[in-house]
Amino acid sequence: MGGLEGSAVTAVRIAGVNHEYATIPGVREDVLDILLNCKQISVDSRSQELEIGRLVVTGPAEVKAKDIQFSSQVEVVDGDRPIATVQEGHNLELEIHVERGVGYRPVDRRNEETSAIDLLQIDAVFMPINRVNFTIDETAVAEGGSTRERLKMELVTDGSTSPDDALAEAANQLIELFQPLATVSMVEEIPEEPEPAAEAQIPLEELNLSVRAYNCLKRAQVNSVSDLMGFSYEDLLEIKNFGSKSADEVIEALERIGISIPQSRTSA
Repeated sequence: MGGLEGSAVTAVRIAGVNHEYATIPGVREDVLDILLNCKQISVDSRSQELEIGRLVVTGPAEVKAKDIQFSSQVEVVDGDRPIATVQEGHNLELEIHVERGVGYRPVDRRNEETSAIDLLQIDAVFMPINRVNFTIDETAVAEGGSTRERLKMELVTDGSTSPDDALAEAANQLIELFQPLATVSMVEEIPEEPEPAAEAQIPLEELNLSVRAYNCLKRAQVNSVSDLMGFSYEDLLEIKNFGSKSADEVIEALERIGISIPQSRTSA
């Protein structure tokens, strides 16, 4: 619901005022109050362009949202919303900017510095939904003995759109979001073969083994560390003329380069 497009007042120009902390002679509300009242006006703009409404009032007058004159593209939904109270003999002149957008748009202070000094920017809330709530109830047992669930939704809008239209638009957005998943094609990822560690490529000669241990391993067709990594401690002891002392020597040499081998062979 937060992604629905809506309309909002984005800026106000008040004749004779150049900052929001000012007061206006003959007007009961200060500028901050008037800006807040304008921000709360519910409007429905059918234009994608900036729309500007104007109001010129001579007191005494109770100024309301319906007094603002917009083009036919903009409808003021809550026309009875109070804007200001003007005393007799005083004037109030307003210019109201309305735009369409999505979500919440805070005032950009950087742009504010380059805009007209008397154009007062407003944090705009474009969301036409004021409140959403839902409950899930179990209904009577369905045919076949299974229970069914019923979804109840409560939607409160600002009047610029109906709950039915808001729900339909939100549903269409979800359909557009998930529709591509219906035709997605799966690509099987082929795992890359891991490259052998650099230590595994070390030749047997660089382990600095004793002559006896070296010769026994060479006769067993062991030529590098990668060949040794397929042995367990028990496997080493089964090499002809290879005793526990030679096996311990090999274990220590491998540990010096960060490699360890199991004590016993794993059973298939």
